[in-house]
Amino acid sequence: MFKTIREDIECIFERDPAAKSRFEVLTCYPGLHALILHRMAHALWGMGLWWLGRFIAHGSRFLTGIEIHPAAKIGRRVFFDHAMGVVVGETAEIGDGCTIYQGVTLGGTSLYKGTKRHPTLGADVVVGAGAKVLGGFQVGAGARIGSNAVVTKPVPEGATAIGNPARIIEAQQKDNSKAQAPEGSVAAHLESRELSHGSDAFGVDKESGDALGAPPSSRFGAESLQVDRSLASASTSETLVFSAYGITQADDPVAQSIKELQDRATAQDQCIEALQAELAALTLKLKGK
Repeated sequence: MFKTIREDIECIFERDPAAKSRFEVLTCYPGLHALILHRMAHALWGMGLWWLGRFIAHGSRFLTGIEIHPAAKIGRRVFFDHAMGVVVGETAEIGDGCTIYQGVTLGGTSLYKGTKRHPTLGADVVVGAGAKVLGGFQVGAGARIGSNAVVTKPVPEGATAIGNPARIIEAQQKDNSKAQAPEGSVAAHLESRELSHGSDAFGVDKESGDALGAPPSSRFGAESLQVDRSLASASTSETLVFSAYGITQADDPVAQSIKELQDRATAQDQCIEALQAELAALTLKLKGK
């Protein structure tokens, strides 16, 4: 019992950057208190003391704002982060190392007694704030559920479910050393541009990255290319990184297109400013002669 509590404290201390000490975790984290009380209620439920187990679960709900049915099965090193308003149903199962944020419901879609009505989460699953996982299906190990997603079908291992109704985004292959940029993105544009020219369109050598002895406008082009590459990298990372508190950029193609247009407009503004500076310097040089 005490070993399990120590494990829970350590996992919270490791995952939550706001935790300043283990004593703070032990005394001030309702997710930990809900876990401890649930394990007591679950043990009593397993001994057939159903009313007593349910009463402890009811008291835990009053104290922590987290409702866990005493029959639910919860593994080790589970972290309920904030967790106000979390509901875990009777036949739900939560694997080792899972992280569950506030407002999550692991609920059922049927009223038949004695059946598997609630989901099973594999190890290391992350369920974002406000998500609803409804039904007696499996969420694979390492899967991610985005904020406010409504999931009613199985989620494969390592995949991400986002939106309402949830759409499944398959996990990237681990052996891919380089993520492919989506067609039409800034990164894809750069790749096609570099493939169509021995050097880039602004006279920048691909091997060295230096301007090919060109006038200031070429150096301006080199700066533009560097901006484009940084924007492409940022765009790709935003698409691939999972956010527990919000829908990813890839969830809304319209927003993604607008974001890309904004990035391009920002890059063009920077290029115009660089060109103006070059022209001003050239004008001063000519007047000096």
